[in-house]
Amino acid sequence: MTALPEPVPTVLPARARVAVLDDAVLDDAALIGRSLNEPECFAVLFDRHGERIHDYAARRLGVQASEDITAETFYTAFRRRAAYDLTYPNARPWLYGIASRLIARHRRSEERYLRALQRTGVDPLPEPLDDAVLQRVAAQSERRLAGAVAKLPAGDRDVLLLVAWGDLTYEEVAAALEIPLGTVRSRLSRARRKVRAALGEDAR
Repeated sequence: MTALPEPVPTVLPARARVAVLDDAVLDDAALIGRSLNEPECFAVLFDRHGERIHDYAARRLGVQASEDITAETFYTAFRRRAAYDLTYPNARPWLYGIASRLIARHRRSEERYLRALQRTGVDPLPEPLDDAVLQRVAAQSERRLAGAVAKLPAGDRDVLLLVAWGDLTYEEVAAALEIPLGTVRSRLSRARRKVRAALGEDAR
């Protein structure tokens, strides 16, 4: 007896359902709101921001640790998504804030990593440089910068690196770290001044 073919499923798999969403129209807040009833929608948020969160964590803790930080960031965000303020269309500052707080649990590891970077000058996410001289200069600069950043107080370091590596605005950093805008400005000014002094530049 010939077996009957299996019926075509009428319900798409979770990822396939997400794929049909017009995510060019839905902002992050809309996706988070929708994910309260359709949890699979949250996967789009990872697709949008996962790589940048991973790169940020890699620069602070190294590539190996960044995998865990990225996974835990999005797991934490998923669990707390009901508390997200849907009046903020862009969830990137929120995600960076979660990642920064997770990184804060590894302060000693971060400082050890930055000191190792100071010795080697090897950026975990290097920009491609064709010229060997440029590569040497970049490595020297990376070493000096890593040493200067490692000496910063934790709060100043968070603000500086969210601006420099997270590419956040001052307002976004304030939202990410849940601190006043004035505190962001003062910490950033202090951090820049200390880094410039460590690099032998005149403070401006």
